[in-house]
Amino acid sequence: MEMFAADWLYMYMPIAGVKVLWPALVLIGFSVGVIGGFFGMGGAWMVTPGLNIIGFPMAFAIGTDIAHIAGKSMISTIRHSKFGNVDYKLGMVMLVGTMVGIEIGAQLVMWLERIGLVGSVVRWVYVVFLALISWMVFYDYAKAVKKSKMGDVTDRGAEGITWYKTLHRINIPPMVHFKASGFTCSAWLPILVSLATGILAGFLGIGGGLLRMPALVYLIGCPTHIAVGTDLFEVMISGLYGAFTFALKGRIELVAVFVMLTGAAIGAQIGTVATKYSKGYGIRVAFGIAVLCCMISIILKQFKYDMPSAILILGTISLICLYIIKVMFTGAAAELRAKKNRENKAHAA
Repeated sequence: MEMFAADWLYMYMPIAGVKVLWPALVLIGFSVGVIGGFFGMGGAWMVTPGLNIIGFPMAFAIGTDIAHIAGKSMISTIRHSKFGNVDYKLGMVMLVGTMVGIEIGAQLVMWLERIGLVGSVVRWVYVVFLALISWMVFYDYAKAVKKSKMGDVTDRGAEGITWYKTLHRINIPPMVHFKASGFTCSAWLPILVSLATGILAGFLGIGGGLLRMPALVYLIGCPTHIAVGTDLFEVMISGLYGAFTFALKGRIELVAVFVMLTGAAIGAQIGTVATKYSKGYGIRVAFGIAVLCCMISIILKQFKYDMPSAILILGTISLICLYIIKVMFTGAAAELRAKKNRENKAHAA
């Protein structure tokens, strides 16, 4: 009886040839939908290691994830577009580097799979980049808090890392003005940034958002809410291309994609609405914590601590998901109260 009870919780993946816990797939899909809509990325920086931890071979985890985020990001991009958070011009300029980069990254994965090193190498590259991103986010936050205390505040508020100010001084033609983001820079800046993030997207099985969202803020100079929407647009396009190239290589498990998308379709709506009620640094710090926990879980997996690794990754995405849902409900309630107060004052007048 116990064996039967356990069996129904597992689903056979015909292409990858493995059995996986389907409630874990739904949880990953829903939570990453919420988190991806909130942070402005596909959430693949958690999904690829998450799928690997619950039993997918690494190459299948990468291909399946990149197909899943393409669909989920499409839902989030449509929502962000309604809020005016997408700089389509900037997104289109970045597509050139993204497409070339993804193909380079995907070819690297195929080569590593042939020589039998894909799992270990991809996990350690993940660890290095997650460490880099979490350091950048927390350093930026600490610097911004220090500037705020000293009264060093710009029209964007207190800013920590401002590398984009130096990069905007590079005057290599053509110079392009991005109206939605409110700045002018050389077209080569977003193209080169997207090439680097595209290579990582193809190699790590991510839409590129893991690095692109911070790169849009720190290197290109987008306001946080515009960076979130623009990155999701870019993730959607790069994810569709990534899904195409990995499908040709036979490394996408379609059953898992559809199971995760069921949860993601609902979660993406929640995460996108929550950005409306969160401050820029609130989004960045929550992102930094998520990245740090994900990095620790991958290290645990590398040293064969499979159960603690699975508990940490699933626990982290669940807690951050709950935090984002709380942000949405608290913000929506405050907005309704403010609207009611305005209506009461109007009637009283």
